Parts: sequence; structure tokens; C-alpha cells
Amino acid sequence: MSQTPLYPLRFEPVYQYRLWGGRRLANLLTAPLPGDGPIGEAWVLSDRADHPSRVGNGSLKGQTIGQVLEQFPEQVMGNFVGRFRRFPLLLKFLDVQEMLSVQVHPTDPATAKTEAWIVLEAGIKSRIYAGLKPGTTAELLRQALKEGTVADRLACFHPNPGDAVFNPAGMVHSLGGGVMVFEVQQNSDVTFRLYDWNHVDPTTGKPRPLQVEQALACINFGQCAGGLVAPVVEETSSVRRERLFHCDYFWLSRVHGESPFTVGAVGVPRVLVCIDGNGQIEHSAATYGIAKGDVFLLPAVLGACTFRPRGSVNVLEIEIPE
Repeated sequence: MSQTPLYPLRFEPVYQYRLWGGRRLANLLTAPLPGDGPIGEAWVLSDRADHPSRVGNGSLKGQTIGQVLEQFPEQVMGNFVGRFRRFPLLLKFLDVQEMLSVQVHPTDPATAKTEAWIVLEAGIKSRIYAGLKPGTTAELLRQALKEGTVADRLACFHPNPGDAVFNPAGMVHSLGGGVMVFEVQQNSDVTFRLYDWNHVDPTTGKPRPLQVEQALACINFGQCAGGLVAPVVEETSSVRRERLFHCDYFWLSRVHGESPFTVGAVGVPRVLVCIDGNGQIEHSAATYGIAKGDVFLLPAVLGACTFRPRGSVNVLEIEIPE
């Protein structure tokens, strides 16, 4: 394993048209946005056949994450080798100018998608809907759908930058009104739309299809533990490290500060997402520049690395639970 050519791998974003999107991802990411239409999502780490991420640096530049995993399964995944058919997380940046559909993700193990958001930007009209109001039943939700009053049945709050929101599979959710978020989720792209705010897709001139019965079938009406999350402070000495999400599928910490700190760990892969500032990742006497919007995969074989900020940085570190 010590002879591997692996290094901190930076991935290029894959942009996605969304009718509710905008053009503000251009302010976050260096890769130019395509066309002039609304871009709602940048998939920044995706091991999916339809939209695979490609390495953007070093000797493996141009290869997909799937190709890297095929060549170096043990070196990349370490203790997880053989456990996953593909990289188990899907990471995105979202620019949600209009309202995202009111939706729910399935709980079936084959297609389940638990996800979480970290708010990057929010405006006066920004809203996040996370879960149902107490007492909401399937019958009451059906009636609200008929009357166009679904929003009245959803728990809602005005987001602020830095807010962390947990959306377990089975929880109804939506967001919009000029909010930008980072999203971490299980590697699934199955979504059931319950309500779409009467949007009409300009590319077709028609409303987007709904999947009301499928959505209702997988909603957890008993209220799953989701919504706004209070950070748990784990370190304040040289930098401030907070644990935001700690579920069965991903753990995520946020590190803020100006002093060098350790990232990565022996035997397991980690993902770094720089959401503000810039600096360098140091490994084996080599340095790799990282700036706002960059996403790096640290293969398991690298072990611990040093993150050396240039000024103040805000970095997310994501791990797969063992």
C-alpha cells in the first residue's frame, strides 16, 4: 500500500439544470456554469453511472471516482473495502432560488436516502420546511393537497448561514427563497414529489409529475428525529471543531479557525469540503491547494494529513461510520 500513487483527490463539479435554481453557484465554484439557464445543483462527489465525478488534479486527472475505486479498492476504502459496491455518499451544492418541491425520500434499504443540509447563504424570503406539524395525519395531508394548503401542515423556519438540518428518509421537506446549501446524502437519487408549488417547467411548458401515493406510503407520520440540529462542540483549543451530523450513514464535522489542524485518519477515507477561505493539504512533503468550493477525497492509505489555512477557513470533514 505504501507504493500507491494515490494522493488527495480533488473532484470537478457536475452541474444540473433545475427549474428552481439560479446562477449563484458561479460565486462558489471555479468551474464555469453551462448556458444561461437556472443551475440548481452541483454534484461535487458522485459515484453514479449517470453523473460520475471526475478527478481534477494529479496523475489520475480525468478518471471517474468509479474507475479509481476499481483500480485501488483497498487503498481508497481501507477498512470498508468490499463493503460498498460504490462510494456510499453523494455530495452536492444547491442554489435554490424558487421553492424546491415538497418531497420525501424512501426508507426502503435499496433506495433509501437520508440527507442533511448546511446553510451557506440565506435571504429574507428563504424558508426551510422540515417535517410535519404535530398531529398531521395522512388524511389531513391528503385534504391539504386537495386544498393547496400543504405548507400549512409543514414545520417551517427561516434559515441562517451555518444552520445544520437533518432530513432522515421518510421525512417531508422542502426549501427555497434564495437559499444556498451544501448537501450530504446516501448515494441514492430517488425522490417522490408530494407537491410542487404549481411550478411549470419552461422546458416543457407543463407541471412536473408528482408521485403522491409513493410519497404518502413512505412518510413517517410518527415524526422522525430530524430538522434543525444543534452543533456539538468537540474542540476549541487551536481551532473550533463541531460535530453536526452523526447518523448511521455519515458523520460530519465543521472546523473553523486559522491554525493548522489534522484531517484524515488511518485506514478510512475522509472527504473535505472547503466552504470558506483557502489553504493547503499537506501529505508526504507534498502540498495540495484547497479553496472555497473545493471537494477532496482523502484515500484511506494516506492516513492523517495536515490542513494548513491561509487566514481563516471553514472546512467540513465527512466520514463513513464503521
